[in-house]
Amino acid sequence: MTDVSTSGRPDSKGPDPILLTLFANRFMSVAEAMGRSLQQTAISTNIKERLDFSCALFAPDGDLVANAPFIPIHLGSMSFAVKYQMNLHKKDLRPGDVLMTNSPHAGGSHLPDITIISPVFDEESNEIIFFTASRGHHADIGGILPGSMPPTSTTIFEEGAHIISFKIVREGIFDHDGLVKYMVEEPAQYPGSSGCRNIRDVESDLKAQIAANHKGVQLIKAIVDDYGLKTVQEYMYHIRANAEQAVRNLLKDVVVRAGSNVLEAIDYLDDGSPIQLKVEINEKDGSAYLDFSGTGCEVRGNLNAPISVVHSAVIYCMRSMLDMEIPLNAGCLVPLTIKLPEGSLLSPSSTAAVCGGNVLTSQRIVDVVLKAFHACAASQGCTNNLTFGAGGKDKDGKNVSGWGYYETIAGGSGAGPSWHGTSGVHTHITNTRIGDVEILERRYPVMIHRFGLREGSGGKGHFNGGDGVVRDIEFTEPLQVSILSERRTRQPYGMEGGEPGALGRNTWVKQPRKEDGDLPASETSAQSPKPRSINIGGKATVFMGKGDRLLIETPGAGAWGAPDVDKENKRDHDHSHVKAWAPRGSLAEREAAQAGF
Repeated sequence: MTDVSTSGRPDSKGPDPILLTLFANRFMSVAEAMGRSLQQTAISTNIKERLDFSCALFAPDGDLVANAPFIPIHLGSMSFAVKYQMNLHKKDLRPGDVLMTNSPHAGGSHLPDITIISPVFDEESNEIIFFTASRGHHADIGGILPGSMPPTSTTIFEEGAHIISFKIVREGIFDHDGLVKYMVEEPAQYPGSSGCRNIRDVESDLKAQIAANHKGVQLIKAIVDDYGLKTVQEYMYHIRANAEQAVRNLLKDVVVRAGSNVLEAIDYLDDGSPIQLKVEINEKDGSAYLDFSGTGCEVRGNLNAPISVVHSAVIYCMRSMLDMEIPLNAGCLVPLTIKLPEGSLLSPSSTAAVCGGNVLTSQRIVDVVLKAFHACAASQGCTNNLTFGAGGKDKDGKNVSGWGYYETIAGGSGAGPSWHGTSGVHTHITNTRIGDVEILERRYPVMIHRFGLREGSGGKGHFNGGDGVVRDIEFTEPLQVSILSERRTRQPYGMEGGEPGALGRNTWVKQPRKEDGDLPASETSAQSPKPRSINIGGKATVFMGKGDRLLIETPGAGAWGAPDVDKENKRDHDHSHVKAWAPRGSLAEREAAQAGF
């Protein structure tokens, strides 16, 4: 390490291991406190109940320093957003400024994920010494459909408000009028699109993000007061260097285990688009070159993944394969060089639709990376994105208020060389929760008929893949409902002879109606027609009538190793190995958080 002590970088003496651990935990505690503040002050189901948000601390150069265990796809890409804003504004930032962005080409993931960035200024030098940032998924930001996750979008303009940079707070003054302009007026200008359908809720959640960032600013300043800026920044870089060395050691070990320094893998999206990876490892210095050449071209739909999302998936995989406790940070990426073919679905054009790339293609990238490293079988490879809502534009084309609901649905995780896959979990890059049944039924016009494990959907093997879930939802009033999902035509693969997981399936249980020609001409007919079951495919928008149901069966996961032939596998989907039931849900989470104060 070089001696750049004047800038706060570590000198050649190396870190004190006790202080290294202390600062790693102090930095993580800042992000955790930001997250608690955000959850407690937000009002949306999406943030308060589903926990679809992330908070993190960044170095003055924009690199990720530390985070709490929030959403991996957010955490790996937020650094891109911070750096973009730094380069855009340069010396134009002042104390009290807060920036807002969601553009995939400015470090965003997809448009509903809005990032709030707050610079932390040193009170003596007035220089930026850290950044705090939070990213939350907002249930509706406009676009062609309620929920702002349209399965049929072909351009980014159909997916809602697209904001490259906006000072939502300028020297302490909140800009309400500017927010309305960006969130309501501008998205409504595109044909068939609406502005944000519930700006009041979105504005409230954005203020909660701003407050969470401010909490982080206060806490990091307290750490600086305790230890001095030089020491704090020095250990910030030590933590990054520690993560870098851990990844280098991992890559060297991979060469030893695999007996080769070249790793390859390929998998396909449901539409046949390939995602191909070749990894070349330099075993001397523990670096790697990840080449995605051979990946399919940009797609007309919305499965294109922004560059920041690809990096998020890769950094998540590296961190997951490490057998040690370190904060996920920018050091994990230092030994890696990532090549993305221009014009591919992993490096799309500026107008490409991307809402599915963030939540679906990212899962497939993770599967491909883990397959190349021979780490585990495929997970469900999907997040099963369900949206429904009302509002938008009236018959005169004017924007009217409404609402949108969004959730992701769990599935199975892949088995590995020494473990069974887990059933009914949010896998890999998502790490969110599903909406609690009680809250969902109380707030929205739906009833949940069934929500449980999809027995037998995980692949069979020496170690079984996890099972998916079944979610059966009835709509008690007419609503436009959308599903955006994958693994409906290509099974999650097993490894080392393990069987693949079951495909997912989305079924519309449609009640008979006279206007659809389903009812008999005579009301005195002896037989009453039964509901029809219609497979709507992986990506669809359907206008559900009152009493209609959507049956979502999520994919299972792949198994590891050939099934045992001589004896029955006692843990074949019986789930008897699962830990005893523990209280879960929003109330349990809130009680646990309060107990931690």
